[in-house]
Amino acid sequence: MKTKLFGILLLTLSIFSCKEDKKSISETETSATTETVKATDNPLIFAEEKHFKNLRQVTFGGDNAEAYWSFNDSLLVFQSNNKKWGVNCDQMFLLRANETLNDSIAPPMLSTGMGRTTCSYFLPDNKHIIYASTHLGDKECPDTPLRKNGKYIWPVYDTFDIFVADLEGNIVSQLTNEPGYDAEPTVSPKGDKIVFTSTRSGDLELYTMNIDGTDVKQITDELGYDGGAFFSPDGTKIIFRSSRPKTEKEIKEYKDLLAEGLVEPTDMELYICNADGSDLRQLTDLGNANWSPFFHPSGKKVLFSSNFEAERGFPFNLYLIDIDGKNLERVTHSETFDAFPVFSNDGKHLIFSSNRNNGGGHDTNLFIAEWQD
Repeated sequence: MKTKLFGILLLTLSIFSCKEDKKSISETETSATTETVKATDNPLIFAEEKHFKNLRQVTFGGDNAEAYWSFNDSLLVFQSNNKKWGVNCDQMFLLRANETLNDSIAPPMLSTGMGRTTCSYFLPDNKHIIYASTHLGDKECPDTPLRKNGKYIWPVYDTFDIFVADLEGNIVSQLTNEPGYDAEPTVSPKGDKIVFTSTRSGDLELYTMNIDGTDVKQITDELGYDGGAFFSPDGTKIIFRSSRPKTEKEIKEYKDLLAEGLVEPTDMELYICNADGSDLRQLTDLGNANWSPFFHPSGKKVLFSSNFEAERGFPFNLYLIDIDGKNLERVTHSETFDAFPVFSNDGKHLIFSSNRNNGGGHDTNLFIAEWQD
């Protein structure tokens, strides 16, 4: 579900109806990026994408998303449902940072190949990953409902738990075993904490724990889906997406869906807080879906995906915003879908998922950009 459930992503997020009185980027406070940018020689880069010094495509087929760097930036782990690799739903795969994959030759699989997986992340030793999986509940891929009463939804599988695996795909420990959904784990750059989403309180809240699974603490407690959380580069802050129902009707709809293990992801904003949950505040107020946030290497900005400018609910593009909510800047200029941006630990590269260069099909591939501010 940081895709979450990436196989249905474009079917759910890309066809939202637009909101009335939607803000456009011209109506927000922007940084000085309006000057004309010369066309690049790289056909993968659109002319306005001035932050991309270079860009290369590293996967070619299926839905590939949520790629995360090892602490030494030499490896990446990502999820894919590429059927040519022998999987029926999302599993975890290993990628060398300088590698380009073949669509028919599978890279090493790091998950079990059973159930559905989501949200992998490297541990500080660069030799282990964490990820969430449903395989203890059922070895088969769980059903993926797409709509409920005409509304697009995400399933919140109560069989998701968080595991640690080595780079041979062997599970070495299980970090969660509470009833309900435990998923979306990411690791602090300090290497000491994991933040994740759980329904153990009865709502979708954020929790932190030590990297060995001890000292679990709840850090959010307002009604609504809190998820897709990441630490700042210094480990002191957390950025995440949330749907916060406000009206009596919204609250009832949210609770009724959650009781069935479902959420509606059409209206999400970004929130930021200290790593212990204190000083929580809303960062964006753009409308539609604002999600997959990740801190800029400076720790002073956040890069995220949004469709707030879209007339029909899509495209999704990447945007930068200061952590005080100012200086909104559009980074990508796709007509389809750009999301899941993740900076390398040295801040020199960005990996993200995109529908660009897919021949007009539905494949979503991974791209690595050489970043420039």
